[in-house]
Order: sequence, then C-alpha cells, then structure tokens
Amino acid sequence: MTGVRTLERAPVRNATPGRGTRASTAWWLLLALLVAGVVGSILLGARLVAPSELFHDGSTGQAILQARLPRTVLGLLVGAALALAGGCLQGLTRNPLADSGLLGVNAGASFAMVLAVSAFGVSSLHLYVWFALAGAAVAAVAVHGIASFGRDGATPAKLVLVGAAVSAGVASWTTAVLLTDRQTFDVIRRWQVGTIGGRGWEVILTGAPFLAVGAVLALTGARTLDTLALGDDLAAGLGRRTAIDRIVIGLAVVLLAGTSTALAGPIAFVGLVVPHAVRVLVGTAYTRVLPLSIGYGAALVLLADVVGRVVMPPTEVQVGIMTAVVGVPVFCWFLRRGRMAGL
Repeated sequence: MTGVRTLERAPVRNATPGRGTRASTAWWLLLALLVAGVVGSILLGARLVAPSELFHDGSTGQAILQARLPRTVLGLLVGAALALAGGCLQGLTRNPLADSGLLGVNAGASFAMVLAVSAFGVSSLHLYVWFALAGAAVAAVAVHGIASFGRDGATPAKLVLVGAAVSAGVASWTTAVLLTDRQTFDVIRRWQVGTIGGRGWEVILTGAPFLAVGAVLALTGARTLDTLALGDDLAAGLGRRTAIDRIVIGLAVVLLAGTSTALAGPIAFVGLVVPHAVRVLVGTAYTRVLPLSIGYGAALVLLADVVGRVVMPPTEVQVGIMTAVVGVPVFCWFLRRGRMAGL
C-alpha cells in the first residue's frame, strides 16, 4: 500500500501547472510585445503622430496611417514567416544553429531576384516571387546535396558549414552582378539590405497566399518534427515516412523564406534567434515552439523596424541592419554555448 500511495503522489500534477504557467507567461509577453510593436510602428517615425490625428479625414495623420499600416502588416508577416522557417529548419536538420540565412536559402532567393532583374528585365513583383522561390529551392537542394557527400551523410555540422560556404559563394555572385549592372543595382539597392518600408497593399496581397501555404505546411508538421527529433530510425519505426516528411517541411521553408526575401529582402538572424528564445520560455516541443515563434518573429521584426526609424533621425536604419545588430551577438552566444555542449 505504501508503494501504491507513493506512486499516487508522483509529481505529475505539479509539473503540468508549471508548464502551463510558463506557456501562459509566454503568450502574455507576446501580446505585450505585439501591441507595443504595432502601436510604435503606426505612431513613431520621422514625424510623431498623435493618436487623435489618425482618423481625421484629409489630415496629415491619416495620410501617415495609410502609409504606415501596410508597412506594419508586412513587418508582421515577414517576421512571422522567417521565425517559423528557422524553427522548422532547426528541427529538420537537428541543428540549433540552422537558419534560412545560414543555410543559403535567403542567399539563393536573393541571387535569383537579382538575376531576374539583370538578365530577364523582370519588374513585376508577381514574377519576383516565383524567381525567389526557385532560387531558394535550388539553394536548399544544393546545400543538402553537397552536405550528403561522405560516409556520414548530411550531419548537422556539415549542413551549417556547407550552408555558410554556399551563402558566401552566392552572395559574391550577387555582388558581382550588381557591380557590373548599374541599372539592376539602382533597382535592388534598398531591397538588398532588407526593408519593409515603401511597400503597398499589392505587395502584401501578392505574397500572402505563398506565406499562408507555407505556414499551414509548417504548423501541421510540428508533431512530425518532434518525431524526427528522436532520429530517423526511430521515426521510421513509429510509422513516419521520413523522406516525405522532410520534403514537405522543406517545401514549407522554401515558401516562407523565399517569399519573405522577395517581399522585404534578405533579413538575417530572425529565424536563428526567435526559436531559441521561445524554447527558453516553453521548452523544446515543436507543437509549442512553432506557434509562438510566429508571434515573436513578427514582434522582433516590427520592433526592430521601429527602433531603426528613431535611432538616427531624420534618416532610417533599415530593418535588415537592425535585426543583424541584435542577431550577431546572440548568434555568437549560441555558438559558444554549442561548443561547450559539444555540438
């Protein structure tokens, strides 16, 4: 009887409220960050706007609202997509340093867009998106294919090394095209550093369907990622078709990262930093990490854009630069922690 009573008093019920409290805290914190980001994005900039001015017909405040509202929505979408893509890549490769920027996906999309403008004279965003998706897909396949050479196959460490090499090589090709084609450089230069300013609703409406499909594929694959984290052999033993699972999640990453790059340019480090921050709050299960990554990625990009508007008035620091300012030291910290953990 004593043994039975001991089992009955096992601390299962105590663990669940703890997880629930952490998750609740994470959601409330996310809500606060999103509200701060949206309010700041609408009210702050080269000119401060009082809330009372935003809804007066014909006023300057209303004109500013009409310009800043699509910028705010685009920041939310791009941040959410990049963070979700990063979380999927980290689960897919079982590498805590995986990110669409580090694994060459963003670089491939960027090069394809530059090539579209330079070689084919593309000027429509509808075509930009398709070129970006094709470039992202080719880069992803190339990185995985090269990393697969050798006896051990595509190990997490090899994927990051190959991804960094491919990113550097493709970035050099992109720079070479821009330096030799002044017209393409004039078209691409603001987009190249990562920006969500100067975009209209047509940009959002063009990219939204691709982002929606990618998000659905990623979120429905959350349990799959939890299973793949156990290893391919065990996942196959549990009935998963690992090759198909990887293709579906890889497609989600291409749609999310490629479309985001087409809409806002190559914005780095969001997909690396956000999933790790979420894991600190709610643990490692992808069923919790991926949904929260959507919100925290959106908040990070939006807040970075707001800070970039006010840090050096009257000019703006583009959001791609601001996310790098945050991401580089965090990346170095994760890299140092990874070495200590023997990764």
